[in-house]
Amino acid sequence: MAKYSFIVPVYNTEKYLDKCLRSLVNQTFKDFEIIIVNDGSTDGSKNIISKYQKFSDVTVINQVNQGLSEARNNVVKKAMGEYLIFIDSDDYVEKDLLKVVDDNVGSSDVLRYQVITEDEDGNNKKPFNEAPFSSLSGPRAIEVLANYKYVELACLYVFKRTFWNQNNFSFMKGKYHEDFGLIPYVVFCAASVTSVDYPGYHYVQRKGSIMNDKDYQKEVKKANDILEQYLIIKKNVNKDKHSGVDKSYLLSFLANSVILKARYLKDDDLDKYLAKLKSNKVFDDVKDDGIKRKLKKLLMKLNVKIYLKVVKWKKYQ
Repeated sequence: MAKYSFIVPVYNTEKYLDKCLRSLVNQTFKDFEIIIVNDGSTDGSKNIISKYQKFSDVTVINQVNQGLSEARNNVVKKAMGEYLIFIDSDDYVEKDLLKVVDDNVGSSDVLRYQVITEDEDGNNKKPFNEAPFSSLSGPRAIEVLANYKYVELACLYVFKRTFWNQNNFSFMKGKYHEDFGLIPYVVFCAASVTSVDYPGYHYVQRKGSIMNDKDYQKEVKKANDILEQYLIIKKNVNKDKHSGVDKSYLLSFLANSVILKARYLKDDDLDKYLAKLKSNKVFDDVKDDGIKRKLKKLLMKLNVKIYLKVVKWKKYQ
């Protein structure tokens, strides 16, 4: 049985796919499997995937298009590794990623590494560095990670498979920002979380991706999806099994993320969205400890539209 399972959903990413898969098969640490799910691609992705079927540690699954969430959920059921690693097929990783992971994962339920963003031509590279830590509880890890923009991306984490399966985690189907709707809660539930200061993941911000699509109606759906997922996580963390656990940092991170999503909306859509935030008491979950946070929350409640114009973008918290 392999120690690590790379899970790679693929849908029409032929321009980037070979670089992605090459970065996985060429890992210096060799105890891994790669499960590629071709989610109904209509471009040349299937031909690229076929070149990698010769590797004994590569498994290919072909299915009709079901979307990223279901592709991930389906493959988790087939993974045999001790740890799960989700890779987006238009991104790639450093060749020593698994070696660094294996040197640091220990008995952690969750391990996090760092990201380098770049454009689709490999230019404008920007590393995001975070202070490393080891063996923090999930709620304490959220308190630290909520200071950084990329806390919710599944591709920046390694998850112990038994921990994942025992909690029946799954990505919501048919939603934008499905990572937001699950990953913060996964981290919160972990008994032990480790973060390393290794920039091992290259996050390619390509034109036409879910994260960069400029179609306005999609922006409206993204905002409503992220609100819906926030409400589901809030319901989950208030269940009895989490009684006595500090939920404030998790809920504050989520609330800030949901509120900032409003900056992509305009006119009636903005007013309707802000009304939903108010009716669901989203603003109440924003922490107000310390003078800066108190002032931020006050401005947020007095005039959220002004707040959206002046708030710094990099941090959600």
